[in-house]
Amino acid sequence: MTDPAQPPTQPPAPHPTYDTTTLAARAGEVARPNGSVALVEPIYQSTVYAYPDLEALEAAMSGAEPSAFYYRNGTPNGATLERALAMLEGTEAALVAASGMAAISSAFLGVLKTGDHVITDSRVYGVTYALLAEEFPRLGIAVSFVDACNLEEVEAAFRPETRLLHVESLTNPLMTVPDVPALARLAHARGALLSVDNTFASPAVFRPAQHGADLITHSVSKYLSGHSNAMGGVVCGRADLVAAARTRLLRYGGSMSAFDAWMTLQGLKTLGLRMRAHSGNAQAVADVLVNHPRVRAVYHPGLSDHPQFHLAMDLYPNGFGGMLSADIDDAPAFVRSLAGRILLAPSLADVISTLSWPWGTSHRALPEPERRRLGITPNLLRLSIGIEDIGDLLGDLEFALDGGEA
Repeated sequence: MTDPAQPPTQPPAPHPTYDTTTLAARAGEVARPNGSVALVEPIYQSTVYAYPDLEALEAAMSGAEPSAFYYRNGTPNGATLERALAMLEGTEAALVAASGMAAISSAFLGVLKTGDHVITDSRVYGVTYALLAEEFPRLGIAVSFVDACNLEEVEAAFRPETRLLHVESLTNPLMTVPDVPALARLAHARGALLSVDNTFASPAVFRPAQHGADLITHSVSKYLSGHSNAMGGVVCGRADLVAAARTRLLRYGGSMSAFDAWMTLQGLKTLGLRMRAHSGNAQAVADVLVNHPRVRAVYHPGLSDHPQFHLAMDLYPNGFGGMLSADIDDAPAFVRSLAGRILLAPSLADVISTLSWPWGTSHRALPEPERRRLGITPNLLRLSIGIEDIGDLLGDLEFALDGGEA
């Protein structure tokens, strides 16, 4: 029998010119020592592995030989997912973590120290905002919040001690589009790194590393897994930056479970197909909502009046994913009218469409004046558009917009 302490090897890497749809579909294929390929990798649930001698154990624990030895330090399933995600994002390495926040915290703390300075978009995810605004100052790390779509404002925020610039490829929930290539040039010219949270886009529609990003993070429970059944996060990037993040992750105990890694790999295989359906449906929904008298505003990069429309068309030629937000008169009544049709759920990126309420969910971490300044109002709803038949989906939304009358 094969020594269970030895992780399976990978089959030859897919051709680098393959589309992300092909790369995702083939993610997780694992070659066994006898040459066969497991189309579905088994779950390695063991928390510890035995070794035949001291030399073999030392090689595993030092990292000289890639091998599982203890669950907190990584599992074979996690290693397979890391290889797949590094390939999809086009980076040297990847690290999986227990959650998106574990990933982003590890990525930041891997490159920051007391006395450093961070620049970030004021529109970042609410929990990321709280981490930067409340936790980092306690560590002696200064943070400046800016409008990342205003390059002059970003440039003015740099200091000699600025180490990191962090943005989201598509912001949550207002769907602004920072100019990632321009931000990378700004950061690198000043000796800083660019970090991009790519959760809303996924590598199927945007690959930040191709545009100069040094660190890419995701909440894998969103589009990467795609079915609301796995929890985790990932850091992708240069090998030394990922190694630094891994050190912090292991010390803080944020390792991903084998089961969550395995479940994410199963969802990942359909990423390309799902993202095409999400993107097409979201565009169709945005086009309908923007013309309804009950809708005050729609936030989606594919609308011609979006402030970064031309940049978005350049950076996202294959669609924008499934997210949009809308300010709707009497949002509570609209949500009630959708009961049994489209569910209210405080997350996103499932294959079914869901709604969330930014005013009362994660963005509660933002002070109320800041929420209003950004355009997050009590009537703003975030729509995560699924892969349903578009006729059925539009019918549900129009039913609710018309007051729920049959």
